[in-house]
Amino acid sequence: MPETMHTEDWQSHISRIEQLARAQGLKYHPVEFEVVPESFMTEIAIYGLPVRMPHWSFGVRYIYQLIQHRMGLSRLFEVVFPGNPGRAYLAKSNSAAENVLVTAHVLGHADFSANNMLFRRSQEQVGEHIVEQAAAHARQIAMAIEEHGLERVELVLDAALSLEQHIDIDQGLRRPRYPETVAERAPPANDEFAKRFASLGPDTARPTHSGPAKKAPIPPHPESDLLWFIAQYAPEMEPWERDIFLAVREESFYFYPVFACQIMNEGWASYWHARLLREADFLPAASYVDAIKCHSDVVRPTASGDNVALATNPYHLGFSIWEKIVEAQGLEAARRIMAEDDDFSFVRNHLTHELATELKLFRFKGPATGTLTVQEMDLPMLHEALLHPKYGFGAPRVSAARIHVDGKLELVHDHVTDGRGLDPERARRVLEYVAKVWRRPVSLTTVDNDQRSVEISVSPGLTPSFTR
Repeated sequence: MPETMHTEDWQSHISRIEQLARAQGLKYHPVEFEVVPESFMTEIAIYGLPVRMPHWSFGVRYIYQLIQHRMGLSRLFEVVFPGNPGRAYLAKSNSAAENVLVTAHVLGHADFSANNMLFRRSQEQVGEHIVEQAAAHARQIAMAIEEHGLERVELVLDAALSLEQHIDIDQGLRRPRYPETVAERAPPANDEFAKRFASLGPDTARPTHSGPAKKAPIPPHPESDLLWFIAQYAPEMEPWERDIFLAVREESFYFYPVFACQIMNEGWASYWHARLLREADFLPAASYVDAIKCHSDVVRPTASGDNVALATNPYHLGFSIWEKIVEAQGLEAARRIMAEDDDFSFVRNHLTHELATELKLFRFKGPATGTLTVQEMDLPMLHEALLHPKYGFGAPRVSAARIHVDGKLELVHDHVTDGRGLDPERARRVLEYVAKVWRRPVSLTTVDNDQRSVEISVSPGLTPSFTR
């Protein structure tokens, strides 16, 4: 009979897999493993954290994920939360062999999050105990519901979560408010015209400005961090409402590296679980075979097509790129790339024409003859197709441009550099959420499919208007 391995055997192997990982050069914070029921796995995958602020949108996502799972279109082996310590939740339905692979996979994730520059920066700002912080946010929301009622709190959460991708990670999590005043610009010291003018006589001397400083405009420049801007400058927001906006923003900062490094991160974890499995001579033969089969299922390619970004399996793509990098440049070079890159530089620098051809990522067409031909072999175009959904955290590039005298908030969609259109109906719904917390009219300027200027205006309690 073939050798088998039980769950308790897997748990006893955790330390051996960790020893093997560290011997191979992986450097990571301690990871706490926990086996949980599938229903709990689905919940934390949807909420993004084991405990998070309650909102109806998470319920909608949960139903969708449940349907996908029951149709056999998705399966959750693990959910990992970077930190110190890291947290890893494994599905109770996993076999022991699958858990061996998942453990190695998790350690690859832990190595990535502890050493990648974007992840390190995020954890320095947000902190390394996001699970506890998210639980504190949830308690904060519960207290607000108790004091102000579910309807009022949900209204604020509607607005904040509709803008959760609209942050500016380059500004930092804890940034000061704008300066309230701006000094008048002094004439340059070498202003030849001013010198000649003054030389004409005492009556022509340039007047000095001794009055109060000029009030600074708000915002002083287009502001893309909408969660921060509204929390700081909404005219009638109450402190508890501002706290909710800032809590959603903090969690968005935590999630950004996961989004921006998905291909790299999943590929790195897959590369390491495959490598560690090959070195794990303490595993029973049958368990090793089962784990390798699981590996094949995880990194299998998916069909390409017109929408490459949606059709490409990030595990497969990342794993394939890392294999080529290690093969061509060595492990140390791979570790430097892992530390310094995100998906944008990773794909552009390391997804070569040869690899794209090998992975069949270019678009193909099949004529009646049955012969497949390549429809498009433009590598930069392929890169952009993969990366396009990632720009700006996946959200359209919208900035706060001006607060009018009457308090109206003017938003502008940068359609030229964004390159993505806006769904007017979806934009209108988001503006309605925003108007309820801004408590003044809110407008958004964009363009329609014919590149004509469109202004969507919403006032609290009034019917939205569209102006071309």
